[in-house]
Amino acid sequence: MVQQRCAPCQTNQPHFDETYCLDRYDGLLQKPLHDLKYQKRIAFANALGNTWNLLIDPEQQDISADYLLPVPLSIQKLAQRGFNQSWEIAKRIRCGKYIQKSPYVLRRHHYFERQAGSTLSNRHLAIQGMFYVDPNSIEKLQNKTIIIFDDVMTSGATLNEIARILKDNGVSRVINWVLLRAMRPI
Repeated sequence: MVQQRCAPCQTNQPHFDETYCLDRYDGLLQKPLHDLKYQKRIAFANALGNTWNLLIDPEQQDISADYLLPVPLSIQKLAQRGFNQSWEIAKRIRCGKYIQKSPYVLRRHHYFERQAGSTLSNRHLAIQGMFYVDPNSIEKLQNKTIIIFDDVMTSGATLNEIARILKDNGVSRVINWVLLRAMRPI
């Protein structure tokens, strides 16, 4: 496996420890992901999860971690969409049998403006303070390794803020698993 760091991560050390992406945003998986998110075609979550399982490095499936958590949606966004696309894919992903999956550990406050189309600096500012750990989960996260699953990584601001919050709450390592990586802000 090739170790790479993007230019922003070389300049400013992120709070997360590693990131693994399956494909680029403008690749073949973009349309099925859009069909899942915007057309509410839940069957595509199964297809995307199966694709992840087929293509991800087997070493990643056996990674030593304690929890796999999806990037959460706010309660308002979850009610509007009806499901969390990251959770729908994540719960279908094969991973070590000791890794617990949960959509309830991480929480998100509601943000009224969309991030799509925002500048990089606005994305970083807008996401600060948006996430928190469910108070009932803080103790069980102490000194654990957490995998965060997200459907799309654009600037990395969301994943970096989640990693910061998790580490501020006692997590020792944060690894990102991302379905698609945008090569530039979308």
